[in-house]
Amino acid sequence: MSNKSFSSKRFRNIGVLTIASVYFLILVGGVVRSTGSGMGCPDWPKCFGSWVPPTNVSQLPTNYLEVYKNKRIQKNEKLAGFLKNLGFTQVAENIFQHPSQYLETEFNVTKTWIEYLNRLVGVLIGIFIFLTLIYSFPYLKKDPVIFYLSLFSFVLVGFQGWLGSLVVSTNLLPITVTIHMALALVLVALLIYAVARSQKSAFHQLHQEASNKVYSTFYFVIALSFAQILLGTQVRELVDIIASELNYTGRDIWISKIGTTFYIHRTFSAFIFVVNVYLCWQLYALHDARLSRLANGLLACMGVEILVGIIISYFDIPAALQPIHLVLATIVFGLQFYMLIVYYYAAHNRVLKLAVR
Repeated sequence: MSNKSFSSKRFRNIGVLTIASVYFLILVGGVVRSTGSGMGCPDWPKCFGSWVPPTNVSQLPTNYLEVYKNKRIQKNEKLAGFLKNLGFTQVAENIFQHPSQYLETEFNVTKTWIEYLNRLVGVLIGIFIFLTLIYSFPYLKKDPVIFYLSLFSFVLVGFQGWLGSLVVSTNLLPITVTIHMALALVLVALLIYAVARSQKSAFHQLHQEASNKVYSTFYFVIALSFAQILLGTQVRELVDIIASELNYTGRDIWISKIGTTFYIHRTFSAFIFVVNVYLCWQLYALHDARLSRLANGLLACMGVEILVGIIISYFDIPAALQPIHLVLATIVFGLQFYMLIVYYYAAHNRVLKLAVR
């Protein structure tokens, strides 16, 4: 019994640590984008051909701009050819013909080391996710779903690393950045589910019967949050393009140049908040202390998220708040997903108790 308890706690602890690390990576990734450091290292997995990046441009060859641009083009040619063979001809042409890959990025020591830190955190997550997989082996017989969730998360992290190399080779091609963000959300959901499932017997019992109406609201708000984050990523991509064109000056006119996408994103946030208030109202009606506390936390996070969004909108997009805005959005998504799981297992345990009776 003690061995089972130890393996369960060990898996839970490494799982929680891994989830926290993914959120930290999202924060660091936000800092990378807000500082324009995405191409601080023009190659991958090395940085300027070295495992430890240079600290001065004198350490690079005089023609380094041309060298790394050509490397990116060669890699994109292979990718385009691979996609074309699979039948994705239009996608291949869009990737290879996009002008971003022909841009040259001059060496900037600050941006290089910010991007390098981002990659180091990614390596750390790789180690944590590997340990999560190893510690999930005891569940292979008693609950194989947990093991396969961990295995898929491990594979997904590897795919994310490969996709990260494409983000670099295509010089931050918008579609690759969006997919990268979407898969990060999927990874968070998988890990939360795996950890929560490993502790399902510890969840309290719901006093009332589960409601399909509550489930539907949960699914709706989670889908809305997922869509809103991806829409926000699209807005962010437009901001990056405008910032680059203006050489990161004139922040007061950035929003006016974004267009309707920004206003859709801003208006959509109000609708999402209303729907989440409705979800929390449903949960409060259950008179369940744990779900009520989670609902309070959700509304608090959303309130801070909206406040940060307002500041970003009316105070010329402060760089320091951009990564915070992103992380808060992903925390809201993760919290919503966790609340759904808590509700499900609380209701499930209630059914089991009634069946025993």
